[in-house]
Amino acid sequence: MSITPPISQENIVVGEVANGLPLTIPVYRLKGDGTGPSVYVQANMHGAEVQGNAVIYQLLEQLKHLELKGDITLVPYANPIGCNQKSGEFTLGRFDPITGTNWNRMYHCNSQLASQFAEQYRDADERVLKNAFKAALIEEVEQQLAGPDYRLTTGKRIALNLQKLAHQADIVLDLHTGPISSQHLYCPDYAVNSASYFNIPHVLLIPNEFDGAMDEASFCPWWQLTDALAQQGREFAVQVEAFTVELGSQEKIDLKAALDDATSILSYLNHKHVFIDAPYQPKQMTRFGCKLDDYLAYYSPMGGMVEYIAPLGGHIRAGEPIANILRMERYLNEQPLQTLTLECDAIAILHFASASVNQGTELYKFFTNVFKL
Repeated sequence: MSITPPISQENIVVGEVANGLPLTIPVYRLKGDGTGPSVYVQANMHGAEVQGNAVIYQLLEQLKHLELKGDITLVPYANPIGCNQKSGEFTLGRFDPITGTNWNRMYHCNSQLASQFAEQYRDADERVLKNAFKAALIEEVEQQLAGPDYRLTTGKRIALNLQKLAHQADIVLDLHTGPISSQHLYCPDYAVNSASYFNIPHVLLIPNEFDGAMDEASFCPWWQLTDALAQQGREFAVQVEAFTVELGSQEKIDLKAALDDATSILSYLNHKHVFIDAPYQPKQMTRFGCKLDDYLAYYSPMGGMVEYIAPLGGHIRAGEPIANILRMERYLNEQPLQTLTLECDAIAILHFASASVNQGTELYKFFTNVFKL
């Protein structure tokens, strides 16, 4: 008879709102038998990107029937300010309304820690080294939280509390969506082989450069430690894999698609030996990769009303139309309809959510110089 893991819930306090009441985030935990890697999954750091909450629901629905080797922590509603940041019928919540900073650019990374650790632990056993470095990363975050309160913005305090949870894991998945978007995966270069275990056709390969995001804050320190030890002649594999999983479009919940997304994640976790005898396997599909430097942002050359033509996930040939821009003020004296094209072959990944754009608005993002994984 199989033993399924119980699910526990804790509401952690990440700050206070203006009336003095606590700002809380729900945290769900499932315990494994300790023989597999631990997992951290969060969703909805950006206010309008709500589909990840549905994916966490579907994950919990599946996980409660599985035997776990590793512990799993799941955090929906990771940013309780962002998901309540409304303007009329629309959710904003991409930027802190006070500071203007992207909510997903406030995590912490001490780039000096890895080199200090490599020197101090150069001859340590691999398990000892891994556990000590993980503890040091958590302590770094705790020190940030324990510092003078006046130094921490609301967003920074939320981010640090989330990061403290994430640093306890061996696998970190940050669930996002685009404005109007196809599925794609932000994948660190060293983990490219793992990308084939997600059921996601488009993979954006990112370098080891910290820019404030959760995935970078999770894997960069370990990559830096691997590099520092390599300079001493010691081989040490990167111990943490972290991905930003882009699920689709913002401002909507689709439970059927969420089940598919959860199955994709479970396939990857099964490959990482998080479960005992789980049935999840990746789909057979062609997966296309793109380097971050080749991820092309296409900005509108004019203001107007846009008809988006390039199909998301579709392969676009150089010179093919990607959008029409309607300028009704030109109807009697100029051409009111302008067709936009792209000068190179590409895959359309996402486009702006509105049909009304200013000149310079980011219309599309494209994979260019695409290759098969």
